[in-house]
Amino acid sequence: MAERRMFAKTIIDSDAFLDMPSSTQSLYFHLGMRADDEGFINNVRKIQRVVGASDDDLKLLIAKRFVIPFETGIIVIKHWKLHNYIRKDRMKETVYTAEKALLSEKENGSYSLRQPTVNQLSTNCQHRLGKDRLGKDSIDNIADKPQKKFIPPTLEEVTNYCKERNNSIDPQQFIDHYTANGWFRGKTKIKDWKACVRTWEKNERPKEDLNKKYDYDGDDTL
Repeated sequence: MAERRMFAKTIIDSDAFLDMPSSTQSLYFHLGMRADDEGFINNVRKIQRVVGASDDDLKLLIAKRFVIPFETGIIVIKHWKLHNYIRKDRMKETVYTAEKALLSEKENGSYSLRQPTVNQLSTNCQHRLGKDRLGKDSIDNIADKPQKKFIPPTLEEVTNYCKERNNSIDPQQFIDHYTANGWFRGKTKIKDWKACVRTWEKNERPKEDLNKKYDYDGDDTL
């Protein structure tokens, strides 16, 4: 079996991948490093424990179709052949021939199930996440479609929106704050900066109401 593994930037630089928590991304990399020469893995739970990944990390990889699970507990890296090309004289064919028979290969080299009704793993690995949590962000055709990337707003855009909202947010402070955080909110990549403005707006209202209630003039003594 080949000892070296590679990862296609087409996949790991996509918004769908980068929007996931770092723990989920880490699990994906470790699964890729330990897969056989055709992308199959038989010890997912062990790898989870080794890297400290949670069940939710695996659920997210399955739900976003970065990996394909089988009833037997085996999984395969969906975009394996986009990541790695192994010469036939060096490749060791997978022993999981039954699972491989359930797959078809798209033109771009990615795997897909021939039978979409196949259950997603056994009881210990059966995963479904609600649409509200995952949205419609799937990378099923990620190699074919360019992903829409978030573009940080300009100072002028934030200023105009704050004027439109008639709030007292400092646009420069807003931009400096999120620029310093790489336009992340916690572990989530920001997709809608206007929603962040509205959140700041809500957070500042109690303070404004308090100042008005007590006729606050800058003195700490009420």
